[in-house]
Amino acid sequence: KKLGNETLLQERDKRAKWHGIPSLLQKLYDSSHPNSDLSQAHSLLKVLSSQLSMEAMSFVTEDRKTAQESTFPNTYTFDLFGGVDVSLTYLFPDAVLLVMNDDLVKDCLSVLYNCCICTEGVTKSLAARDDFVLFLFTLMTNKKTFLQTATLIEDILGVKKEMIQLEGIPNLSGLVQSFDQQQLANFCRILSVTISEPDVGNDDKHTLLAKNAQQKRNASPSRAEVNQVTLLNIPGFIERLCKLATRKVSEATGASNFLQELEDWYTWLDNALVLDALMQMATEEAEQSSTESSDESSLATSPLRHRLPQSMKIVHEIMYKVEVLYVLCVLLMGRQRNQVHKMLAEFRLIPGLNNLFDKLIWRKYTASNHVVHGQNENCDCSPEISFKIQFLRLLQSFSDHHENKYLLLNSQELNELSAISMKANIPEVEALVNTDRSLVCDGKKGLLTRLLTVMKREPPDSSFRFWQARAVESFLRGATSYADQMFLLKRGLLEHILFCIIDSGCTSRDVLQSYFDLLGELMKFNIDAFKRFNKYVNTEEKFQTFLTQINSSLVDSNMLVRCIVLSLDRFESQTEDVKVVEVLSECCLLSYMARVENRLSFLFRLVNIINVQTLTQENVSCLNTSLVILMLARRRAKLPFYLNALREKEHAEKYPGCLLNNFHNLLRFWQRHYLNKDKDSTCLENSSCIPFSYWKETVSVLLGSDRTSLCAIASYIDEPFMDLDRDLFGNGHKTITPEAQVTGVPQGRLESQPSPSHYLPALCPLCHSTA
Repeated sequence: KKLGNETLLQERDKRAKWHGIPSLLQKLYDSSHPNSDLSQAHSLLKVLSSQLSMEAMSFVTEDRKTAQESTFPNTYTFDLFGGVDVSLTYLFPDAVLLVMNDDLVKDCLSVLYNCCICTEGVTKSLAARDDFVLFLFTLMTNKKTFLQTATLIEDILGVKKEMIQLEGIPNLSGLVQSFDQQQLANFCRILSVTISEPDVGNDDKHTLLAKNAQQKRNASPSRAEVNQVTLLNIPGFIERLCKLATRKVSEATGASNFLQELEDWYTWLDNALVLDALMQMATEEAEQSSTESSDESSLATSPLRHRLPQSMKIVHEIMYKVEVLYVLCVLLMGRQRNQVHKMLAEFRLIPGLNNLFDKLIWRKYTASNHVVHGQNENCDCSPEISFKIQFLRLLQSFSDHHENKYLLLNSQELNELSAISMKANIPEVEALVNTDRSLVCDGKKGLLTRLLTVMKREPPDSSFRFWQARAVESFLRGATSYADQMFLLKRGLLEHILFCIIDSGCTSRDVLQSYFDLLGELMKFNIDAFKRFNKYVNTEEKFQTFLTQINSSLVDSNMLVRCIVLSLDRFESQTEDVKVVEVLSECCLLSYMARVENRLSFLFRLVNIINVQTLTQENVSCLNTSLVILMLARRRAKLPFYLNALREKEHAEKYPGCLLNNFHNLLRFWQRHYLNKDKDSTCLENSSCIPFSYWKETVSVLLGSDRTSLCAIASYIDEPFMDLDRDLFGNGHKTITPEAQVTGVPQGRLESQPSPSHYLPALCPLCHSTA
């Protein structure tokens, strides 16, 4: 529509400080008709793009604080007077620019992108147009407009309410296959949004109760899962990602012209810090080249010239590897896990990462440690921090409960595992025997050994300690392997963990929980590990410090408690072994757990700190640990003694029936959860070496309705306090202590196979993690 009298418009423009934007838009609209002078449109778009870019840069510099309309008047004015619609007229549908030069398309995309940066409403309105979003993907075939298109799509998908279906993109397979390696790396930023389960942002939604209900409502695969399958069906896709992930920095191609690189960084990284660094260097070079006194030596000694080119090249390489590793990690946690595993092994992802470890993944600190985004104000991750976290997450996902974990070793280390088994006179595990040695790591050290080396060197307050421990623990998960444990024990891992728990002064609950879990896997059923423990914890003061750490948060340490209980039970049946008897008599930890009052104390607290409404994928381990204690008691015909002790405890606390009713409800939920045909129960069986049939049988006995049975919980609840028929989906019982409010622990602990979002709640667009 016409904007009215030109003179009147100019006067109003001056008073309102519209900076001529309405007039520019009028002319731009007039030039959008067929047979119009598109050279004028190009000039107009250049002017508008420049005005909006200034505001967008200001917005990014201020860490993306919420933009008020008055703060960014150009963007607001542009949108108010229909600038977005005019831009779409040029681009979509039946756009006249599609047959014109690429610069016009780039300018249109730039204008829209800058509007999206400053005005969330524009992004949401574009996201609501599925036809436009799918159309944008078709523009990615043009290399000259690829970066602008990719960044606009990324912003739009970030606010889109409903996840896009990749199979709806015209000729997706041909599109992806047409990308060069750099474009494919950038495309992974978009893929990360489309294959991750959305994070609901509500703690209640993460409870097992809510998740089970959601699974019943949505029996069919989610859109994210469908998108994962779509990607796996693209020929050569995984192979190319493996090449990207393992490519050396020296092989990376970089822009020789830094001003051109400046534009690429702006559209790709969307960050002022990197831009400032490049701009400063370009300015410095220009000033020095125009000064007569400048010579080769002065240019060579310029700090920025000396440091930035290679540094920026490395950051560039690291940034896109973050996205590639994230995509691979999500695919590893999907329903097609075994297919992905097979391909990653075939394409030698692990040996490739091993070759990058010292020079790129865990290289020494450099001055290029820029923070490159401000999307999440609580997250200060840099490219290198994000890269290391994604690398560790990938190792965790790759090793967890999978026979391919031995690819993390080299041939010499595999021989060492075989020798350990032979010396102990035990058979080698089948996965080790079946490992294809042509696919394992090269060099003097395997990837697991390299990780152990840097883990022991990590500063006490390092945020990487949590992820390092999780990655190593995943190697031990599954059926307990004596050879795997001894391999790590020989490298001093147990002493390092105990130092971190007892002597380092660590106060991070996240890190301590990860070390408790790792210690449990490392020591389980291993008499040599308990002997080493006793040698390190050689004073009463150290032992009390260790117990204090365990007792300070039982949600964090319950997996270790389970390990000690299980190990003690096995050792007590091996009294014909002299070494076992010796360690049983000397080890302070085993002696402590052998006292029945201590086991009862743990049992009481484990049952007391959770209820059906607060169970999550992480703290359900407390319920399973309490079950382990009772199963072992049942084996020894002491189950009535333990149940009666719980009854006496709740009466002593003057809350009769509260604890046992709560436990009864928890076990009813356990049946619904773990007896679901879709649940993988092998994790419980492997971790405890107790057949799952015995788990089920024990729960059934405990839930028996016969009040004359001494093994049924109902027998220990007095009639006035009986509340066993309450609907599981109603309100839960109050528990005795404030500890019941503890409902979660960090990501990583598993009691059954999780969904990808359990590992990767992608809140931060760079590191894909919570702050």
